[in-house]
Amino acid sequence: MAPGSQPILSSTPLQVLFYLNSWYFAAFCLAEILMFIYKGILLPYPSDNLVLDVVLLLLFLGLETLRIFYGWKGNLCERSLASCVSLFILIPCVALAVYYLLLQTFVLRLEFLLSAVLLCFYSLEFLLGLLSVSAFSRSKVY
Repeated sequence: MAPGSQPILSSTPLQVLFYLNSWYFAAFCLAEILMFIYKGILLPYPSDNLVLDVVLLLLFLGLETLRIFYGWKGNLCERSLASCVSLFILIPCVALAVYYLLLQTFVLRLEFLLSAVLLCFYSLEFLLGLLSVSAFSRSKVY
């Protein structure tokens, strides 16, 4: 290491998880939209509940986009604040994933599986995010 240079603290596994999660969440949203169409046509799905589920999916999309953006930039730029924002946004994202896992009017097996995988992503990202924030905070020299 050259004199005066600092070690790279950004987490490669966390960055890979953010990348994979961005693609997985895009597929998740597409699958949810198709399943809402399926449920709306073939199941006695109340229209108010269907509208609520679609609005929650749009909210979920916005929150997840913000979470991945702040996590991505916080990790690459080694910024504790952006990484902490990503971890705080993770809380409503987990709540929405649990909603799609258990609390909808009709939960298909595919939705259950997709939401369970999403929660696994979240748990890994939470652990690696905490480790990264810890490393970023310890390394700051004033």
